[in-house]
Amino acid sequence: MDPEVSDAIWAAVEPLVPPPDDSHPLGCHNPRIPDEVCFRGIVIRLVTGASWTDIEAIMGRVVSDTTLRRRRDEWIAAGVFERLRCEALAAFDRIIGLDLGVVALDGSIHKAPCGGEGTGKSPVDRGKLGWKWSVAAERHGIPIAWSIDGANRNDVALLEPTLDAVNATGLHHDIGTLSLDRGYDYPTVRAGLAARGITDLDIQRRGTKPPPGTPHRLSLGLRWIVEATNTWWSNYGQLRRNTDRKTIHRHAALCLATTVLITARLIDHRNRWANQ
Repeated sequence: MDPEVSDAIWAAVEPLVPPPDDSHPLGCHNPRIPDEVCFRGIVIRLVTGASWTDIEAIMGRVVSDTTLRRRRDEWIAAGVFERLRCEALAAFDRIIGLDLGVVALDGSIHKAPCGGEGTGKSPVDRGKLGWKWSVAAERHGIPIAWSIDGANRNDVALLEPTLDAVNATGLHHDIGTLSLDRGYDYPTVRAGLAARGITDLDIQRRGTKPPPGTPHRLSLGLRWIVEATNTWWSNYGQLRRNTDRKTIHRHAALCLATTVLITARLIDHRNRWANQ
């Protein structure tokens, strides 16, 4: 919600927004709400997780919840959020540099009380409906690709779709070490990764259970990278408790959250080195 961050993102969004449809035969439609106002509402929803009707009230009813949803869908159809994410990644790579020497991958489960596609019974929340993302993050913790499914989907089953998403970015050839937790430690997983040309693995080994009363300490190893990414994403209300009904809406929210993270990181980088 920092104006410096949101203003910078809007400057990138504005050229991507499709032109309005003014083809009404009588030319008697209501005045169009400015795109910047709708963008502000979408950002507020991402950060707070509030409902669209609450966003309408928060914004003083200058825009209706119906208009906000419709504008979001128009932008999704035009590929605005996906292109925004790609531009943010390219900017980070150009200014700071993506470090793919180590890429960590893991899943994270969150609430989805309204259900819809891409949801399922959560094994960690008493069988309530939830959703899961599986994300690959480079060494700075920047998410480079992800896949989305129901909370009941196993992490191993999401490994291939996540790596396919990495392939779609063209960054898979630059991956040095792939870091995974012990839930991926299976011969079939290793064979599948080897078939993709990924042989340098850092997989947390399955350890023996300690004696009763002995603290069980597991080292995160290189997985702290993706754990930090999951924590950053989980701070957004819309992701932590998602009420969207479609996967494309969740993907758009992840794209916007990633853009916010990268933009804030680039602003911090600028402020740090501006007076050096």
